[in-house]
Amino acid sequence: MVRTTPFHERLAPLNETGLWEHWANHLVATRYQMSAKFEYFAVRNAAGLFDTSPLYKYRIHGPDAERFLAGVLARDIRTCPPGHAQYTVWCDDRGFVIEDGVILRHAADEYVLTAAEPNLAYFEDLVGRLDVGIDEVTDQWAILAIQGPKSRDLLTSLTPDVAALPYFGLVGTTIGGVAVTISRTGYTGDLGFEVWASASDAIAVWDAIWTAGRGHGVIPFGMSALYMTRIEAGLVLLDVDFHSSRFAWTDADRTTPIELGLGWMFRHLAEDDRTFIGGDAIRREVAGKTSRWKLSGLVVDWQAFDRVYGAAGLIPPKDHRPIQDEYYVYDDELRQLGYATSQMYSPMLQRHIALARVPLGRSAPGSRVKLEMGVSHHYEYLDAYVTRTPLFNPERRTA
Repeated sequence: MVRTTPFHERLAPLNETGLWEHWANHLVATRYQMSAKFEYFAVRNAAGLFDTSPLYKYRIHGPDAERFLAGVLARDIRTCPPGHAQYTVWCDDRGFVIEDGVILRHAADEYVLTAAEPNLAYFEDLVGRLDVGIDEVTDQWAILAIQGPKSRDLLTSLTPDVAALPYFGLVGTTIGGVAVTISRTGYTGDLGFEVWASASDAIAVWDAIWTAGRGHGVIPFGMSALYMTRIEAGLVLLDVDFHSSRFAWTDADRTTPIELGLGWMFRHLAEDDRTFIGGDAIRREVAGKTSRWKLSGLVVDWQAFDRVYGAAGLIPPKDHRPIQDEYYVYDDELRQLGYATSQMYSPMLQRHIALARVPLGRSAPGSRVKLEMGVSHHYEYLDAYVTRTPLFNPERRTA
């Protein structure tokens, strides 16, 4: 049975296209407007509303909750104080990523972890004798993301408690008389927040936020616009930029957090005294520099792009639609180096950009590679250079 989210009653009439897709067995909009770019610019110039409710949600609680999570999650949860959230990953014994998610720490022994796929049985099998409880609370919570430069002003007009909320901070407050938790998190790489409300209060929260946004260019955005923003932000997507090690057939489809560009999570690994799943393998990888590749940003040389299309008698396209599929990366002799996992034309950067797995020797910013693209029914190899992620990184994101 295909399910709807707690906000669906309000979102369905706003979907002018009638285009829906499935996310975790829920209906979500592909796009609401005729153009996904219109929704994208709302996020980058005003604020957009996105229904994040289908995420799986797990309440992890009890006296040993921190100890349990410190041994299960690759990023050290002990560095996340109550009242904050943390982006994290969990790995297998060989240091390959199983999945990623955001964990909210409400109190010393009270957490909620989000995930894109079901993980309850996996976590329950790891509890052992620890005094910790794990509850599936997916259906209890509705989550509405408010993303974009006007998001703070919009929410501050409803509750002053978010005015000084730090990056990845969270606070309990009320909107329209309804108790909510607001975290300064999101998947767009912009200034943004996520409002957590009881599923039964979702409509009341939506109505308050929607009313406050009227006249300010605030609109809902769908999956297409979300994918555009997350590629610009260099945020990875399960089953596109990486695959769960639990379901990958070979190591070619497995990746470590270091290879995924998440080495910043382990800056203090030498001082980290934890024993955590995958820790020994990650320590060996860092010490031996044995990573096979690094997920990096690519920017296509616009002059080379225009020249190739011009030679084919074509107008160079500026197609913003995200391509979430493999396109191969080569050196000057057309020997394959790696491959791009996601690419698009960025309306904000006005460049063709990509996320790509490149060998360590080519991962330094400025390194030159060639990215294959289909032009007039055959492949061309376009000059591109490696850059750090995020590719779009406004100061307001963390300010």
